[in-house]
This record gives sequence, structure tokens and C-alpha cells, in this order.
Amino acid sequence: MFINFFLELRKAKVPASLKEYLMLLDAMRQGVPEHSVENFYYLSRASLVKDERNLDKFDRVFATVFKGLEPDDSVEEKEIPEEWLKKLAELYLTEEEKQKILSLGGFEKLMEELRKRLEEQHKRHQGGSKWIGTAGTSPFGAYGYNPEGVRIGQDKSRNRRAVKVWDKREYKNFDDTVVLGTRNIKVALRRLRRFAREGAEEELDLDGTIKNTAKNAGYLDIKMQPERRNKVKVLLLLDVGGSMDDHIRTCEELFSAARTEFKHLEYYYFHNCLYEKVWKDNRRRHAEHIATSQVLHTYPPDWKVIFVGDASMSPYEIVYPGGSVEHWNEEAGQVWMGRLLDQFKHAVWLNPVPEKHWEYTPSLTMMKQIMKNRMYSLTLDGLDCAMRELNR
Repeated sequence: MFINFFLELRKAKVPASLKEYLMLLDAMRQGVPEHSVENFYYLSRASLVKDERNLDKFDRVFATVFKGLEPDDSVEEKEIPEEWLKKLAELYLTEEEKQKILSLGGFEKLMEELRKRLEEQHKRHQGGSKWIGTAGTSPFGAYGYNPEGVRIGQDKSRNRRAVKVWDKREYKNFDDTVVLGTRNIKVALRRLRRFAREGAEEELDLDGTIKNTAKNAGYLDIKMQPERRNKVKVLLLLDVGGSMDDHIRTCEELFSAARTEFKHLEYYYFHNCLYEKVWKDNRRRHAEHIATSQVLHTYPPDWKVIFVGDASMSPYEIVYPGGSVEHWNEEAGQVWMGRLLDQFKHAVWLNPVPEKHWEYTPSLTMMKQIMKNRMYSLTLDGLDCAMRELNR
């Protein structure tokens, strides 16, 4: 099994060497992981992965090779029993049937009713319209349908109608080594360049060398000059998870191209809308995050800001305190967006959703208004327009 694990890692282009593999086997013989899959995971990751950009590839291979060996005991106990959320069936409705189902009537009403259900419910329910359960039309539960609800115990979105998501969700970092399809994106990003010669003299000045050699009666007189560097500074804010899972490939191509084109590039992740915190690593976003206020105080106003996201969310997430789908935010998302746009005058939003569909998503229209119409489709033409806007 272990040799298969090693070969699968190499097949996934994780550059693990034979020496590192033998070191892992030696640690196994000495009983370092103590018969724990979790300990073995961290031991093998520390032994075989040298670059954090390969962590996602390693996780995928590990999950495939060792799937099902041991249940995950690290998950904290939930107040809602797992049996209530056991998937026995999924509810599928026609559009006509969906239109007959009414929402509870707003964000406050939804949160109030959820508190009542948690206090009153004592057993599992399926197919109903009131209690926390599965395959029904209740606002609370999994694998059913409601125009506005709280998704509980469901592995992924089905109808994209949830106002909040009860479960802790894990997102993956974008891969900055993606090559396929990035060439044209790089060409578009190059519009956002402003070169200047700076730093030490480390580049041959061919014209100066020829001129000085001619003046020196043909004796070679080499002249050096500072390298030309792109002075533009870019702050990249990337929406991740949820409906953005549909656009991972496109965003990875953009991210990879941006890392290549801009020397001065900083990036942070957020989910759906900007709130009081952002993060660098999606695997540790619950433990390690950066206050948005700190970001505002770290980067001066001459930085260019590029948002990347589909802006597809509940409108509550933009306008309501506590409206975030994942946590209770003290201030509305539009407040934080306003603060950032006041600080950085040069900002655009790149949207991977085709522009012809924008008018059908209320939150997208709202975010476009907040951005003062500086929202562009994540296409080559949209990128070109966005870079022209940032150059103004």
C-alpha cells in the first residue's frame, strides 16, 4: 500500500524523492505515528511534501489511497444529532412546485424560528415542512428545498438558496502553477504595467556599451543599468468556496498568471462578501486570519485592488449585520466594502459568471452598484476593460 501511495504521489506530480520515501518507511518501523491515521497523515506530509503549493495534490492522493481506514474523530460534536440528518432520500421539485413554497419572511424570522426548533425538536424528521430534517420543504436541514433556509448536514449546495450554512466547511487554496490557458490572461494583465529602472545595476545596457566602446577607440567599455521592474502594486481578493467551486479552474488560471506578471502582489481569500477578516490559507482559515482593518492600514492607497468572485449570495449577506452565511458578522458586508473602496480608489471586480446572467441575481446587481459599475466579466475582453479602468 505504501509503495502505491508513493507512486500515486509521483503520478500527481508531487516531487517526492525515493530518499524521502525511505525516510518515511524508517519512521513507520520505529512506530512514530503510533497506529493513528491522523499521525501518519502529518508524518507522511512532512516527509514527502517540500512545497506548500503541493499540499492540495497530496491531500487528494492521500484521500484516494487511504480512504475509509479510520473515522474522523477530530470533528467536534454537534448539538444536532447526526441521525436527524441521515441522507435517506433527496427532494426534487419542479419549478412550479418550488414557487408554491413560501419563505418564512426574512432573516430575523428565520433565525428566530431556528432557535425555537433547536429547543423543541427531540427526534429525527424526513420529508416535512417544519422540523430540522432531510428531503422536505422545511427551512432547516438537508437535501430538500426552501426559498430561504439554513443548510444543515449537507456536503454541498444543491439549489443555492441557503441564507446560512450550519456546518464547518473546508476550502482549498488556488493552485498558482496552472499553465494551460494562462497565456492570454497574461497578455491582458500586461496592460496594468508601469515600468521603471530601479535597484542595483545588474542588466547590460547594450546601447550605452556600444556608444562608450565607439568613444573609446574600439576598446570594449561595458555599461550596466538597473533592471526594469513593474512598479504597479496589486492587492488580489479572492472569493472561495460555495458557488465559486464551479469556477475554480478559471480562477486558478488568473491567480497563476497574476503571480507571474506582478512582482508586487499580495492576495487574501474571503467568502461571498468582504467582512471583518480575510485569510491567506484556506486550510487554516478558522485558526489563522487577518483583520480586514489591518489590511486597510498595511497597504497605501496607490495599490490597485482586484476582487475575484461571482457575487452570488443571499442579499442579507451584503446588507445585514449577522447576514454572513458562515458566522455572525457585527457589521454588514457593504460597510466593509465601503471602507475598502474609500481607501483604494483604483478597484475592480472580476466576475466568472457570464454577463448575460447578471441581472437574474439580486446580490450581483447590488455588488455591482457598490463597485460603482466597475464589475467586469472574467473573460479576455473583460480583463482588458478592467486593466484599462485600473490604469486611469
